Amino acid sequence: MSTANAMTIGYTTTTELLQTALGGNTSAWELLVNRFEPAVAATITGYRLQEADARDAAQRTWLRMLEHGRQIREPEALGGWLRTTAKRECLRIINDRRRVEPRLDAETSERPDPSVDVEQVAIDADMTRQLRAVLTLIPSRSATLICTLFEGETPGYAEIARSTGIPVGTIGPTRARILRRLRGLIETESVSRSVCRT
Repeated sequence: MSTANAMTIGYTTTTELLQTALGGNTSAWELLVNRFEPAVAATITGYRLQEADARDAAQRTWLRMLEHGRQIREPEALGGWLRTTAKRECLRIINDRRRVEPRLDAETSERPDPSVDVEQVAIDADMTRQLRAVLTLIPSRSATLICTLFEGETPGYAEIARSTGIPVGTIGPTRARILRRLRGLIETESVSRSVCRT
């Protein structure tokens, strides 16, 4: 459906289009999907899911919009809301897969892979545990900012500012300040653990 056709049936803004689609108008729903499907698909593609999982992530994203569309505070920013929702659905699918699928089958677990540096894996796991522990020691907004900035596909600063409440111009300096604090906390924890072992 062309933009001209859309306007003749009353959809001049995303807000009006969303409200009409949620009211059960199939033409509005089709126009909404046509307008935002590329953004949803691009977000999902970044996670390199299997084809069936990618389709599932897209369906879940549109379902969430159908379920929560009336609660979206800024309908004109629907594109960002859909990208964020698609990202969460992809992460949910990935986490579900990790829980369901064993990391190694019984046969492989009996014979360790010689190419894997077991010591490095242990060091990485310990560092991840330390990082998770120190993230609980800083304000939740700071932790949210760091987690958002280091996700697989980092959103734009405008979206980060909306989700964290941190002004766009201060995101960079704030990030540097938080990273310095995290580094100090990790070093402090490492020293504490060394003292406890002696």
